[in-house]
Amino acid sequence: MLLFVLTCLLAVFPAISTKSPIFGPQEVSSVEGNSVSIECYYPPTSVNRHTRKYWCRKGASGRCITLISSEGYVSSNYTGRANLTNFPENGTFVVNVAQLSRDDSGHYKCGLGINSRGLSFDVSLEVSQGPELPNDTEVYTVDVGRTVTIKCPFKTENDPKVKALYKKIGETSVLVIDSRNYVNPNYNGRIDLHIPGTGRLIFTVVIDRLRLSDHGLYLCQAGDGSSRDEKNVDLQVLKPEPELVYADLRGSVTFHCALGLEVANVAKFLCRVSSRETCDVVINTLGKRDSAFEGRILLSPQDQDGSFSVVITGLRKEDEGRYLCGAHSDGQLQEGWPIQAWQLFVNEESTIPHSRTVVKGVAGGSVAVLCPYNPKESKSLKYWCLWEGTQNGRCPLLVESQGLVQEQYEGRLSLLQEPGNGTFTVILNQLTTQDAGFYWCLTNGDTRWRTTVEIKIIEGEPNLKVPGNVTAVLGETLKVPCHFPCKFSSYEKYWCKWSNTGCQTLPSQDEGPSEAFVNCDENSRLVSLTLNPVTRADEGWYWCGVKQGHFYGETAAVYVAVEEKKVAGSRNVSPAKADAAPDEKVLDSGVRQIENKAIQDPRLFAEEKVVADTGDQAGGSRASVDSSSSEEQGGSSRALVSTLVPLGLVLALGAVVVGVARARHRKNVDRVSIRSYRTDISMSDFENSREFGANDNMGASSITQETSLGGKDEFVASPESTTETQEPKKAKRSSKEEAEMTYKDFLLQSSTMATEAQEGHQEA
Repeated sequence: MLLFVLTCLLAVFPAISTKSPIFGPQEVSSVEGNSVSIECYYPPTSVNRHTRKYWCRKGASGRCITLISSEGYVSSNYTGRANLTNFPENGTFVVNVAQLSRDDSGHYKCGLGINSRGLSFDVSLEVSQGPELPNDTEVYTVDVGRTVTIKCPFKTENDPKVKALYKKIGETSVLVIDSRNYVNPNYNGRIDLHIPGTGRLIFTVVIDRLRLSDHGLYLCQAGDGSSRDEKNVDLQVLKPEPELVYADLRGSVTFHCALGLEVANVAKFLCRVSSRETCDVVINTLGKRDSAFEGRILLSPQDQDGSFSVVITGLRKEDEGRYLCGAHSDGQLQEGWPIQAWQLFVNEESTIPHSRTVVKGVAGGSVAVLCPYNPKESKSLKYWCLWEGTQNGRCPLLVESQGLVQEQYEGRLSLLQEPGNGTFTVILNQLTTQDAGFYWCLTNGDTRWRTTVEIKIIEGEPNLKVPGNVTAVLGETLKVPCHFPCKFSSYEKYWCKWSNTGCQTLPSQDEGPSEAFVNCDENSRLVSLTLNPVTRADEGWYWCGVKQGHFYGETAAVYVAVEEKKVAGSRNVSPAKADAAPDEKVLDSGVRQIENKAIQDPRLFAEEKVVADTGDQAGGSRASVDSSSSEEQGGSSRALVSTLVPLGLVLALGAVVVGVARARHRKNVDRVSIRSYRTDISMSDFENSREFGANDNMGASSITQETSLGGKDEFVASPESTTETQEPKKAKRSSKEEAEMTYKDFLLQSSTMATEAQEGHQEA
């Protein structure tokens, strides 16, 4: 039993492994005395281009005897009437054989290498005996469905007599048409007899839409009796010889169909001959299309001469076979109408790489499609189009490598040259259900590399999470986060700015684990894009995505709008403050001056200065990642100021108290300075009596003067004042009195500042 199984396996595997990529015509027919031309295809690899090509005849024993080869050998039977020509640039070679005889009928092989290796294709040649034709017979050879014009001469005496055309069937002549308006029913609607004017001794018969049944011998006749004129005509109606088409698996093929002006306005079709010898419509101009070719076939618009083209992409092995194109009002094959034939062979040893034919994405997510092209044409233009299942099918371009992007796809579609070396990438994000369908990858180079991919929209959520469209303020900082799930831990993460020509990568920074995926481990990441400061040029679409090397994965898009910075309105003043006394307003001004002076203390406000310096330095980076947003920094600064200002005032107050205590022990000192206590108040400002409104009379009762703090203080001359001998006219106060008055004034202002600071903290 085991031996039987092994025998079966050995019988199967060689057949599979030696499947030949050589392709040629299966059947060739001709008549004696004529010639034939057999074209054979092979994969145009470097080895195949230079290896031996041969044409051999199979014998009864199964051996194939070489008749002619590319190495110069020609058998004696073929000497002087056969040749073999190799066309390595096309991957073909042609065998021409002339002076055919019926002995040339048989089974042949065209192949590469050694005859018995299996790299060959079987060809059947049939040579038939030509018909025995009468003398002076004129032969017309026309393809089926075409038009023939038969010329029939006559003598002058038969000019007024009846003209006619007969068809010979055996020994009988059947009238086809005559000048008395008779038409045989088999030719009704497709035959005409024309008699030129006087002096032209010839009449013509035109037969349109020739059928195979029209093949045969005809007789032209003018007049009757012994004086009649006759001429024999042999009409040969031929099936169209199929044109061989060699295509690669997963590639594309184009059928160019030229049927003539006579059918320019008739419906066109392409059909495939089935095993039942019927021709099933693949596509026609009436809107019919075979479901097996959905999304991968197009029928080009018809030209004025009636020609058209059919393109099939994503070729499969089952697409092999015989195809016919034709014209008929019903959009399908009918006898007597012009046709054109092809024999398609799909090579499984394809040079076109494997790529996904179906790509799935979720609504709101993205897809990345790999498109192959001929690596020798790296500089060719690349395109991506959407196949539309209209009447004939059409594929409008969506994006091209030179920067064209259709308006409705701006910000969500990009064609990238990576990974290169025969493949480019197309990324489509912000997917909707309307994006489901078939798309074609194209170049302006080798048309055999056209491919098709189907995009399907399935249920699910996008893996990458980004905020919706955001608005940035001109001159400020913008931070946009992008959350990646843990499944992308090994991928490279990036941010880029979209444009018509691609997506320029921007600097970004991994900020560690993301909290957006609560069920993920530490490998889920948050990568943010920071624009600092925001400029007008920053407006546009931004993508975050993942990639592995030059191969792109998922992406997510965010639109950033830039607006002018809003000017803050004037501060509302409460009625109580508006009605405040002038002295209170002056005191408020003094408090602000004290606050400004106090900020000069680096020990109290060093942290606020660091925050300010950090903001200045941030402007040096245009696109980076920051640890906190500008709004958070602003909030921290306001909280810091509201806390430190009252603290600074308390410390300053303590310093004043200490100064007053020391001043009481320093009587008769001409000048007391408070600057050392960071109040920036100097008693030297009061030395000049004219500044206090005093005169030479030391008996003045009171003097009012605005201090350096901005308030109005009242000073009273005291008899205890000492008088300096050098300047007897200047009034002097004791150090104790001066310190007490300054201390009183400072307490009043400190109280007011503390109250305002508390109100400002509540507002913040």
